[in-house]
Amino acid sequence: MGLFDPFRRKPPEPEPAPHRGYYSLHDGLGEDPAYDEWDARLDEVDRRLSGELDSGGTYRLQREPRGAERWWQRAYWRDRRKRWWSGRIIAAALALFVLLVAWLAITAPLNKSLQPIAPPMVTLLAADGTPIARNGAVTDEPVVVSELPPHVVEAFMAIEDRRFYDHWGVDPRGVARAVFMGVGGGSTITQQLAKFTFLTPEQTLTRKAREMLIAFWLESWLTKDEILARYLSNAYFGDNVYGLRAASMHFFYRRPENLTVSQAAMLAGLVQAPSRLNPVKHYERAERRRQMVVDAMVAAGYLSEAEARNLRPPALDVRLKSDLPTGTYFADWALPEARERTSGGYARQTLTTTLDSRLQSIARVVTGRPELGGAQVALVAMRPNGEVVAMIGGTDYGKSTFNRATQAKRQPGSTFKLFVYLAALRAGWDPDDRIANTAIEEGSYRPKNSRERYSESLTLREAFAQSSNVAAVRLFGEVGSEAVIETARDLGVTSALAEGDPSLALGTSTMSLLELTSAYAGVAANRYPVDPHAFARAEPNWWERLWDGSDTLSGRVLTDMEDMLRHAINQGTGRAAMLPGPNFGKTGTTQDNRDALFVGYANDLVVGVWIGNDDNSPLDGISGGGLPAQIWKDFMRQAGGAAAPQANPTQRADPGGPVEPQDVPELEDIPFEDGSRLRFEDGEMIYSTDVEGVDLDLRVGEDGMRVDSQRFEEVRRRAEEATRERIEREEERMRERYEIERQRLEEQDR
Repeated sequence: MGLFDPFRRKPPEPEPAPHRGYYSLHDGLGEDPAYDEWDARLDEVDRRLSGELDSGGTYRLQREPRGAERWWQRAYWRDRRKRWWSGRIIAAALALFVLLVAWLAITAPLNKSLQPIAPPMVTLLAADGTPIARNGAVTDEPVVVSELPPHVVEAFMAIEDRRFYDHWGVDPRGVARAVFMGVGGGSTITQQLAKFTFLTPEQTLTRKAREMLIAFWLESWLTKDEILARYLSNAYFGDNVYGLRAASMHFFYRRPENLTVSQAAMLAGLVQAPSRLNPVKHYERAERRRQMVVDAMVAAGYLSEAEARNLRPPALDVRLKSDLPTGTYFADWALPEARERTSGGYARQTLTTTLDSRLQSIARVVTGRPELGGAQVALVAMRPNGEVVAMIGGTDYGKSTFNRATQAKRQPGSTFKLFVYLAALRAGWDPDDRIANTAIEEGSYRPKNSRERYSESLTLREAFAQSSNVAAVRLFGEVGSEAVIETARDLGVTSALAEGDPSLALGTSTMSLLELTSAYAGVAANRYPVDPHAFARAEPNWWERLWDGSDTLSGRVLTDMEDMLRHAINQGTGRAAMLPGPNFGKTGTTQDNRDALFVGYANDLVVGVWIGNDDNSPLDGISGGGLPAQIWKDFMRQAGGAAAPQANPTQRADPGGPVEPQDVPELEDIPFEDGSRLRFEDGEMIYSTDVEGVDLDLRVGEDGMRVDSQRFEEVRRRAEEATRERIEREEERMRERYEIERQRLEEQDR
């Protein structure tokens, strides 16, 4: 039935056929047998039977004739049912295409091909400009195809996609050439752009199909030059270098607009296998590949045989090693924030951190104690506003990059008592108020004092200075766990704290040394919470302070808390950390001496020191009032007065050189617009330039000016050839002009 048959007028029903004159001899058909239906069925049988018998004496069934039309003929599609199905198939295909385009627009936006496929390099500098870390890929600004010399573009097209300007993203002829001749790759430049911009490197048929689909999509929306520019700006060239501009500067120290034919051919050859063909490590392999590119350029008609023979292997000029590790615990901690601060794009970024090179050196010296044995040590030094100026995350970064100052969660011990006593002061207690210091002999939790020293009672000041455990637990019970936890949260502690657990008063919860030191910085600054950071921030104005969510202690509470912190150093367990001037701090030792800490502040610096074993085993005779307090004191004495916070740090350019303290070159290489450059090496001034396609270095030192004789002879030979060719071309033009003038005069004589 057709689609519109129900709406058409039905023809009149035919009159029933007359009765055939026979009757049933039984009642099997019921009371009202359907004689007419049976007659119609029998007529159909008669109509289909032929009148002739076959050899078996039976009638043969005569089939209805079939149509002779084929699917490519118009008559085949006149049937309404076929048109109905074909229309719906076409509609489904169009709907699928629309969904596919929408899916590509969402999952593979065009602007993604304008972004670097690897995070660009970030160089971190200390506050004095010393490079402390480099991390990320070497990238640079995208290239513009129209600004590149023709031979640069031709080198890539010859070896990667010779018919780039003739196909629609997928080139069957290129695939066939790659299979049968082994020249070029099966994927076009557009497919390669789709692969490393939008897809994963997995080798599956599904990914290959998506690659082709995206290639068609890119060809539909971008011009050929735009596709080629994005490809050249994102391709990987090895040595952690991405993009043609970065590669040309990295391997030859010249802009891509100034590349010679030989240099362009070598770079074009690296794309196939950047690591295996890296010219820094495998120059012979890269040179063989360069020659293959040159041969492909000759075959494509981009170079003549004579021009190819005159090409020489290019000399490398690598200035910066890009595969350096960060090298410091501080840099590892600062890099995530650095990535958030860097803007998008290909340009390398250089950021100045708050790290003080002098204080970092002091921290490295004071923590390198032989008394540590096999234990680990961590140190964090920051200004009261949270600027971290020094960080030690372990005894040896080369052996373990695990940062025990920021990543390790350890028990703070008695340094946690700061929150208990501060909560009591906020609740109205006074440092001269007394609390029982007798042994706790009731209940399920029965802490003991160090060396089991007890007394009838102590003032809060004395109990804090002597680090009495029983007094702290009793005060915790008086104030309440909710008030203590609230105080810790106010000071910036985010780690889990067990509510209602009296052992919390003795620091049985775990937190990082950075988190604990930041809480003490909140007391030192009288503005909390303090957010530790690696990059200077502008000081907030009064309006920003009003809405930034920070808070302060009252004058009485701050004075009383600092009085107890000072008493803990001068007359308590922290006497080993005592300084000539004002100093504030608290010792901490966990059960079985598994962790030993000292945290305090002086000289506008807040410093936390932790000592422990990675396997959490007990320390050998080390407590918070011993070696940690001594390290804290040594650091503070050598640090002296800390420098003022950096409100707006000066952004410097990357000075280059290896990531080592104080290792900064005195003078940078100076590039010129024509591609030449001036640099200083080993007391010599070197001027590098390109003459007739030959790299030439002029060296000026104490012995006068020197030049490579072989390269100079090559320059002289090429200059003579160029001069001879110019003379020959000029003579040819003169002969042509003479012949034209002679013919003109002959015409006049006629």
